[in-house]
Amino acid sequence: MPILTTVVGSYPVPHWLLGDASRVTLRDAIMVVLKTQELAGIDVIADGELNRFDPSHPETNGMIDYFVTKMDGIRSRFSVTDIRKFREDAGLTYRTDPAGIVTGPVTEGVLNLPRDYEFTKGLTAKPLKFTCTGPHMLTKVLTDRFYADRAKLAMAIAEVLRDQLSNIDASVVQIDEANISGHPEDREWALAAINHVLEGVKGTRAVHICFGNYGGQSVQKGFWKNLMPFLNGLKVNHLVLEFARRGYDELEAFRELNPAIGLGLGVVDIKDNLIESPDTIAKRLEIAEKTLGPGRVPFIHPDCGFWMLQRSVADGKMRALVAGRDLYEGRK
Repeated sequence: MPILTTVVGSYPVPHWLLGDASRVTLRDAIMVVLKTQELAGIDVIADGELNRFDPSHPETNGMIDYFVTKMDGIRSRFSVTDIRKFREDAGLTYRTDPAGIVTGPVTEGVLNLPRDYEFTKGLTAKPLKFTCTGPHMLTKVLTDRFYADRAKLAMAIAEVLRDQLSNIDASVVQIDEANISGHPEDREWALAAINHVLEGVKGTRAVHICFGNYGGQSVQKGFWKNLMPFLNGLKVNHLVLEFARRGYDELEAFRELNPAIGLGLGVVDIKDNLIESPDTIAKRLEIAEKTLGPGRVPFIHPDCGFWMLQRSVADGKMRALVAGRDLYEGRK
């Protein structure tokens, strides 16, 4: 099978969107993002996650706040005591405040992911990817004062996400999890919640895992080999993983990956402004297929989202991604 190119999700926010976030302007911005990917030759494109961008809170490009501020049962105003309790939780030193306080049963509230997808769906004829932050990540950034059990909170969030994603017919639905990479000890409850979401997905199921991308810095520490039991437990068609920044020595660990799970390979470093050459992309693919065998890499993509880069850099990296794949496969 040919290797497909895709993006992880986010794209640099067009500057003119910052001053006018109306629905009409948002539509124009998403069309620009989609057309840019089409012109670069990307096979499976995405909306740049602009549907969830909030110009008054741009720090995490809506990855967290877009979800938790719309669900019921989560309070987004909190006290000094709330903040202190949150900071006592392990593994979240990269945040100063919680994303919210869970004070009651978590339900969908006004979250409407199918509407976001339908808004984008009519703007392109290309295969679309829809991305959604996963229940493990969302659970870890909340202070829980209701469930008193992370597994129960994660499953409540998973139920909301599953119900919404089951109404989305995107070619690929991708769950984003950027905290589990540093916390393999969460495997049991994280797997239960993530798989509950995945089982509701109609199309191709993907899970993106990276070691963090905040201010161009990695957030989590760890090794892929420590996550192998977690990865093998996912009810997923393919993974979307970071490699370009970390290097490819860890590919050996993926000999243990369930053969039914495809390995999406990160071949573009989004923490570096240097635009990779097609030859570099092709060599990274060659290393992966020599290590794991032919047919194990169904997708190549950047390590993570593009949102912290300049648009010219992101666009160049997408063109290199496609050219490198074509070089490797001998396409004209």
